[in-house]
Amino acid sequence: MPMDRSRGHRLGDFVTSPLVVGLGRGAVRLLGASLRLREVNRGTVESLWAAGMPLIYAVWHGRMLMLPYFYGRARRVHVLASRSRDGELVSRFVEGFGVQVVRGSSSRGAATALRSLARLLREERAEVLVVPDGPRGPRYVAQPGPVLLAKLGGAPIVPIGFGVSRATVLSSWDEFVIPHPFARAAIVFGDPLVVPGDADRGALECLRHSLQNALRRVTVEADRTVGAPRVSAL
Repeated sequence: MPMDRSRGHRLGDFVTSPLVVGLGRGAVRLLGASLRLREVNRGTVESLWAAGMPLIYAVWHGRMLMLPYFYGRARRVHVLASRSRDGELVSRFVEGFGVQVVRGSSSRGAATALRSLARLLREERAEVLVVPDGPRGPRYVAQPGPVLLAKLGGAPIVPIGFGVSRATVLSSWDEFVIPHPFARAAIVFGDPLVVPGDADRGALECLRHSLQNALRRVTVEADRTVGAPRVSAL
């Protein structure tokens, strides 16, 4: 029997309530503190940090859980969250880690959100985290948005792979990875991908493929670093 609308609203309000979101953040903090993290190729991104460059970080949707914990406050990262109830949940969750949220979606308000992020990159030399296969997939397939944002914002894209030795993998479209406490974790920084300001449609499509391949490589490397099983889709 389908859930009635009022009951659905009550459940949604409960899930996005400050208590539940706060408990979730607390669980992630405890989990993050227990992980044995190894960063690979960090020197590449450190040189970009030292130069004060605007940056776009790209990670697959199913591998993003721990990034706000590790880098949200240290780097003052911005993220795009949809205007849906799920987006509200994401916003409340990541803001507790110091992440700045820009509201929009891939279907509604996308152009406005893209312009807002591009302006942050150009004018404030901001750092932005994107999920190229989000919010609906297909899994491990990069959408055009990140390379277009890089063109408009004049910022390189840094592919990030996250892997963990022991985890629960949800049966969701993105195979969302939830690390187990005290597991070995790896974050692999890929080489920056530069998108020229005069890139035409054909060039952007080539760069989209380049980003997709780079993200797959760093994710495979992150999994291999911690001894995680190989993901066939990668």
